[in-house]
Formats: sequence, C-alpha cells, structure tokens
Amino acid sequence: MKGRTMGFKSFLAFGLSLALLVGGCTTNPATGRSQFNTMSTSQEIAHGEKAAPEFRDQYGGEIPSQAIREYVSNLGQRLAEVSERPDLPWEFFVVDSQVINAFALPGGKVFVSRGLVEKLDSEAQLAGVLGHEVGHVTAQHIGQQMSQALIVQGLAIGVGVAAQSSDDDWMQVLGVGAQVGGTVYLLKFGREQEHEADELGLRYMTKLGYNPVGQLQVMEILRDESAGQARGPEFLSTHPLPQSRIDRLERIIHERYPQFEDPAKYWFGFDSFKTTVLDKLGKLGPPKHTRDQPTALLPCGHGGVGGCGPAEHGSLAAASR
Repeated sequence: MKGRTMGFKSFLAFGLSLALLVGGCTTNPATGRSQFNTMSTSQEIAHGEKAAPEFRDQYGGEIPSQAIREYVSNLGQRLAEVSERPDLPWEFFVVDSQVINAFALPGGKVFVSRGLVEKLDSEAQLAGVLGHEVGHVTAQHIGQQMSQALIVQGLAIGVGVAAQSSDDDWMQVLGVGAQVGGTVYLLKFGREQEHEADELGLRYMTKLGYNPVGQLQVMEILRDESAGQARGPEFLSTHPLPQSRIDRLERIIHERYPQFEDPAKYWFGFDSFKTTVLDKLGKLGPPKHTRDQPTALLPCGHGGVGGCGPAEHGSLAAASR
C-alpha cells in the first residue's frame, strides 16, 4: 500500500511538473512571484459572475439594509481601486448569514457575512477583511487552487490538463451545480498564500489611510471566537491562522508602518462604523442563514460552506496547515 501511495505521489508530481512546462506560468503583478495559473482574466470574470449568485443565495441572500450594503461596497471599491487589478468588475456582497466568514470568487466577487461584520467595531477592521480578500483576488490564489485541482482531476480521471479544460470543468471545481462533496473549491489556502494576502491587505488599506492594526484586530477576533469551541468560525477552515502568523503580522506593521500609532497618519473609523453599520444591524431581524443550515458548496471535511453539517468555513485565519 505504501509503495502504491508513493507511486501515485511521484506520478502526480511528474504531471504537475509537466503542466508547468506545457504552460501556465506567469508573473503576478501584485506579488512579483512566478505562479502556475491557467485561468485567463476573461475566464476569471466569467466564472466569478456565473458562480456569485449561487454562493450569495446559499448564504441567505444579501442583507436587507441598503445603507450597509452601500457602505461595504463603497469601501471595497476604494480598496480595489488602489490594487493592481482595478479594472476587474469588482462586487462586494454582505450576505445575511450568521456564520463568521469572508471569501472571494475569481474575477473580483467578494463576500462578507453578517456574522463577521457584527464582530467588528471599526471601519479599519472591515477594511482589513475586505483588503485581505482583494489580495487573494489580485494574487490570483483562487485561480491557482482551481488550476491545480483540475490538473489533479485530469491525471486521475482523464479530463485533460487545466489549460484545455472546458467551462463546465472549471465550474465543477468551483462548485456551481455540483453535488455535495463534489467540489474542491475553497480548499484551505497555503501558508505562503495567506502571508501574501495579509501583506496585500495591509498595502491596500494603508493606502486609504486605515490603521493596519485593524487587520491584526480581526485576526485576534477570529482566534478568540474559535477558542474552546469544537468548531470555530467558518472563515478559519480555509484561511490558516497559527499564532506565528499573528506574530508575523505584528512585525510587519512595526517595520513597514512605524507611524501606526499616529492618528494623523492612520485612522480606525469607530464612530462611522457604529452609526452606519452596527446601529442598523441591531434593528434588523434574525439572519436568514444560520450556523445550523448547511450549504452545498464545500465538500465534507472542509468545514463550512459545504453541506456536510453545520460546520463553518472562513477566510482570514485558522489552524496551521
């Protein structure tokens, strides 16, 4: 059995190496890193637009507050404008779900749950959440994950390499229309990808004058929410958050943003967030989607969007990979 496992791993490694030689390696403008991604910009946009309605509906639809939706959307658009991919058709959704989560789809579709927004207390923290997800899009992490997944599926069942995959193949990986357990989308991001999204999120939010400590506070909120619980925030299922990652972020803030304690340089926006978001959230009825309502967009064992029970999934932090 061990020999067979090693043989498959060697075969898989050979297949991935061959795919890299065939094509798909590009230099990402946000990270400056060479990466394997066979999904074109036009494919990113098309797949994100096709998948977004299903993900939105699985999370209870958009929150019934136009003021909150516009507030989050405006902040998200401002972050996208200072990113390396401002021309994507960015959209930012606040879904009416109790789960604590945020995630992004290809092509600039970013989601944050009501459950997570309710845990925040400043605009800088919200900018940290959205900036992190914008970073996953600009770094093309989702396309990388999906390209690799298609390569694996191609080697296993003869579908073919990702570069030759049809739109239906891409959408099956993304999870649209798939049966429960039939998708690999939103698999846990790797340590390097999370570090990149952290740094890009800081880059974008500080360009707008938000205090970078806001992103650190979000991670601490997520860590505290998961303490002593059998299942933590859904966000943490796909976004690893070891303590070492929090420590690293603290070092980066001190080294790159030494004026973070200067209110004339960076601000939090506590009052605006309370007035426009928290006060209005308190007047809404209960969320349409609760933690006990599974969705059908993640496979069993990956904790969250996916319908194997009431577990949750997430995006800025989690257990070490």
